[in-house]
Amino acid sequence: MNEKVLEGKRILVPGGTGSLGKVLVRRLLSGEIGLPESITVFSRDEAKQHQMRLDYLNQGNATDEIIFENFKKKLKFKIGDVKDFSSLSSALRQADVVFNAAALKQVPTCEYFPFEAVQTNIIGAENIVNAIQQLDLPVETVVGVSTDKACLPINVMGMTKALQERIFIQANMRAPGTRFVCVRYGNVLASRGSVIPLFHEQINSGGPVTITDKEMTRFLITLDQAVDCVFAAVRTAKPGETFVPLADAARMTDVAAVLIGDRDVQTEDIGIRPGEKLHEALVSEEESHRTVRRGDWYAIQPMLPELLTDEKSGSDLDGEFSSANHVMSLEETEVMLERNNLLLSQTGGLASGTIR
Repeated sequence: MNEKVLEGKRILVPGGTGSLGKVLVRRLLSGEIGLPESITVFSRDEAKQHQMRLDYLNQGNATDEIIFENFKKKLKFKIGDVKDFSSLSSALRQADVVFNAAALKQVPTCEYFPFEAVQTNIIGAENIVNAIQQLDLPVETVVGVSTDKACLPINVMGMTKALQERIFIQANMRAPGTRFVCVRYGNVLASRGSVIPLFHEQINSGGPVTITDKEMTRFLITLDQAVDCVFAAVRTAKPGETFVPLADAARMTDVAAVLIGDRDVQTEDIGIRPGEKLHEALVSEEESHRTVRRGDWYAIQPMLPELLTDEKSGSDLDGEFSSANHVMSLEETEVMLERNNLLLSQTGGLASGTIR
């Protein structure tokens, strides 16, 4: 398939001011899979949109020149909410490709405000599909951004994301002129609200570092790896498929130990928070029987027989793809965190580089 699949396309990014959305927009502006005609960030937070605009206006690094120039010509901002059909459908009229990064994603927040999660994660997705179907919009591709918590879900966040996946997958039958695909990945290193910034803050405050359970493991990927998965899906995913990265996992106790280093900082066991699992899965046992490998990703083929292609039957995955079975050693965890500039210096800042 043509690597420049987004050349000249009009891109809409609901949730574009989030951690993933910002990195996604930056890489879209670089033109690595084609330079879009326009990129519209669609979200309800005017303060985040304003800050994002200022961040680009204040670019001072010469290596960012292309992105900065493209920003001035191509990047637009639109206030709106995926829960509001009217504002969303208006934005979709000007889109060829949609990357839906809008989500209520904090596990405890979703547990305490479940219907808010339903409205954003489920009704928001349904609004996208409904607008394309009812208004006969010429949207070519929709990529739904999901999470490992949607696999065998036990919490509200995972349940709503699992239903979001099903809505997008079945949408290929409702609006056959549009290709609907999904991506599903694990915890993103240093994203807003994630555990590593929390550990940094606790260490800088002298501790303790709070551990929910000594056995807990999580898949860990960088924001750029998450975008890699999104780009792989938009390039090669077939209608109804869900792309999953071949990610490594780490014990949370190892992550804490590496970040603490030789500092005199204690840890404290506080127990699992509402809705948390000990281990996460990216592909379930049931899904593994219809999962094929595509380079650095697994493609989960759709459950609905009407959406299946002539691709070979069988599976490239032997059983559940669980964080419990792909755990890095302490040394490997340290290398990963160091490689991504996440270790703290003795002054409390990041040892090298910055996290966007």
